[in-house]
Amino acid sequence: MDASCTLFRPIATIFTDFPDKFGVPRQSGRVPSLVGRVVFLPGYREKEALRGLEHFSHLWLIFDFSQAHRKGWSPTVRPPRLGGNKRVGVFASRSPFRPNPVGLSSVRLLRLEETESEGTVLVVSGADLVNGTPIFDIKPYLPFTDAHPDARCGYAEEALSHALAVRCPPALLAKVPPEKREALLACLAEDPRPSYQDDPARLYHLRFADVEVAFTVAGGVLTVQSILPLS
Repeated sequence: MDASCTLFRPIATIFTDFPDKFGVPRQSGRVPSLVGRVVFLPGYREKEALRGLEHFSHLWLIFDFSQAHRKGWSPTVRPPRLGGNKRVGVFASRSPFRPNPVGLSSVRLLRLEETESEGTVLVVSGADLVNGTPIFDIKPYLPFTDAHPDARCGYAEEALSHALAVRCPPALLAKVPPEKREALLACLAEDPRPSYQDDPARLYHLRFADVEVAFTVAGGVLTVQSILPLS
């Protein structure tokens, strides 16, 4: 390794309602009602390091695709929203399987929460991260440089508009804590399935917060079949 290369080390961990990758929104900000907590590791719980952060509404989280580590890499990948069959260049994708498994997520900063055991915690919304994801860095989002209204989305444009209608009987939804219901329904509407799977008889299982949701999809409608507490 080149001695001039800097070794990345996590500075924090984000805690979310997703114990697994299945069901996590494919892009940050797609489900604003999702709330996560960014907890700094002991060596980085310096309040001075956060001075002025409260004046920003949004942040960039630079994170480790910790569940996608592989030996080696491929120059092409199969984006799920292209059916899993068409290949594009890895650098023309947001695939977690990259030469360096580093991701970028834009989140809204809801508040800075002072705690006795964890120091200052960042409470954020709209994150697209699995519970326990290591965070390498945090940067303020600047709308006049980071946002480009005229940007083209390539093959992702059609995928970003994809959504399902969700049917969930009230008796089942009542098993979900009230403050989690909006986020759960929004994540289901995002269509967690790989796009190459379209079997209306297939039963899918999504773990979210403290429940497991079983659902089917047919004709553009996702129907929740059961909601059970996680063991």
